[in-house]
Amino acid sequence: MYDDEQAMMRGLENKEIKCGDVVIIRYEGPKGGPGLPEMLTPTSAIMGAGLGDCVALLTDGRFSGGSHGFCIGHITPEAQVGGPIALVQNGDPIRIDARPEARTIDLLISDEEWEARRKAWTPPPLRVSQGTLFKYIQNVATASEGCVTDEVKDEETPVVSASAKTPAVAELEAEIERLKTELKAKS
Repeated sequence: MYDDEQAMMRGLENKEIKCGDVVIIRYEGPKGGPGLPEMLTPTSAIMGAGLGDCVALLTDGRFSGGSHGFCIGHITPEAQVGGPIALVQNGDPIRIDARPEARTIDLLISDEEWEARRKAWTPPPLRVSQGTLFKYIQNVATASEGCVTDEVKDEETPVVSASAKTPAVAELEAEIERLKTELKAKS
């Protein structure tokens, strides 16, 4: 878990990243970056370290056509505005289902833990607080909305708070409860 690209690069240099890891670089989205920075350097470094076939890289930043390996970018809502990526901690189990019919990323923690993290989360300070980039941060849309800055917004800017649990995790937990009930009935 890294809060910016430079921290991830230091982690790779320090041999913190191992085969089987899901590496997350967050706070690199349109508002957090700011500007949705391109993640070619981290993917190239992972490949160069010989980890390209056994490490996944997730980010609220972006990838270009030059990036390679298991990369998932443009994660939205981004960490800076309280997206689920902001709540992940080192060591958390993460399930990625990249099949076309699924396309899900799930953080496998309890509802109680999720809620505790969500309530405790506060946005970090913006990386800029004046000038053109600050104006950009104030006006930019999400990555899924194209990061546009010239759209008219009808609603007020929402209060920032961390996201609720993803539907896929809630579905998985319901299935676990169903199976537990079924096992109890059989015993």
